[in-house]
Amino acid sequence: MSWDPEALRGTPVNPDAAISVRGLTKRFGDFSAVDGIDVDVPRGQVFGFLGPNGSGKTTTIRMLTGTIAPQAGQALVLGEDVIRHPERAKRRIGYMSQKFALFEDLTVDENLRFYAGVYDLPPERFAAQRRYVLEMADLIGRENELTANLSVGWRQRLALGAATIHDPELLFLDEPTGGVDPVARRQFWDLLYDLASRGVTLFVTTHYMDEATHCNRLAFIYRGRLIAEGSPQQIRRDFISQRILEVSVGDPDAALQWLEQAEGVAEAYLSGASLHAVIGSGAQGRDELAPWLTGRMREAGFADVRAVEVDPTIEDVFVNLVSRQP
Repeated sequence: MSWDPEALRGTPVNPDAAISVRGLTKRFGDFSAVDGIDVDVPRGQVFGFLGPNGSGKTTTIRMLTGTIAPQAGQALVLGEDVIRHPERAKRRIGYMSQKFALFEDLTVDENLRFYAGVYDLPPERFAAQRRYVLEMADLIGRENELTANLSVGWRQRLALGAATIHDPELLFLDEPTGGVDPVARRQFWDLLYDLASRGVTLFVTTHYMDEATHCNRLAFIYRGRLIAEGSPQQIRRDFISQRILEVSVGDPDAALQWLEQAEGVAEAYLSGASLHAVIGSGAQGRDELAPWLTGRMREAGFADVRAVEVDPTIEDVFVNLVSRQP
């Protein structure tokens, strides 16, 4: 297995990394929102920080941006100690929050000018950055449009532009595609690739597992603890050995209940419009798993069932990892 949760423990923080944390911990009363995480984020990469809602993603970002202080641990951001000196890295980073944070009663251009003022951009630098942002976000011709009149996808583009108006070295994006339709999500990721091609390090939190394939490296967080880290290919290869069947059936709810109780099926869950059945160790040796399962399901009354063996997705890996947690 390529990732060892103890590998970084006891080693010093890495000043050459874009982000380097050891033992980072944040508690709210008796609740540990972030529980002693260790991670290094190389410079110039798209780093995906994945986990369900409430797993600690936003709390981690708030500590890394110096917004809140941890109870324990060390954290370097662009080589700066953000726990002892939270202001030092702020002009070199950008932050796009989970909730839309721009002024809806201002125009596109007025919002960009406001954020340029926050970072004290001189007029000539603002002019160059404004032109780049408008071109990058495809907002040319919309400069005088009220932000309130933009669609959700266009607002996300504007928020990204405002977060990058000062040309940051590192950009934190907290659930940037929440509430955005699939086409707009794909277009937004194209913008992120453009930023990455310019050498910007991207730290992206999301609970959309399909977005993991867009990242160079991933870390999974669950209940405040890291449970996996690596490239998407490494994670798919190293963290799941079971064979998986994709099941299509007219009554997925009833089929899911049947699969959850079926002998030889370790796990079953919805995956998009289909079901995924993780085959248990007792049936792993069968050569033809799909006919074996479809035959049993047809005997159980699911006449229209179809099954095909598929490679594990990032979602399959995450479900498998979560099932192992105490």
